[in-house]
Amino acid sequence: MARKIKKKDIDKQLLDTIFSLQSEWKQVQSIIDQSMEPTANGYHQARALRAQYLFLLREARHRDVSAKDY
Repeated sequence: MARKIKKKDIDKQLLDTIFSLQSEWKQVQSIIDQSMEPTANGYHQARALRAQYLFLLREARHRDVSAKDY
């Protein structure tokens, strides 16, 4: 019999992913800002991380998840 996945576990995992993406995105953006000649790859990576971050924030809002709860 399969173990039933609880909503609380999924919400916690969603918040963990949001926090890790936020720090990774800010780190890449900081490197780009400090760079004399940032590469196109760096811009694309920063935009992709930002898009993933914003998507997960919308998902958290849709699921009514708050970081204060955890």
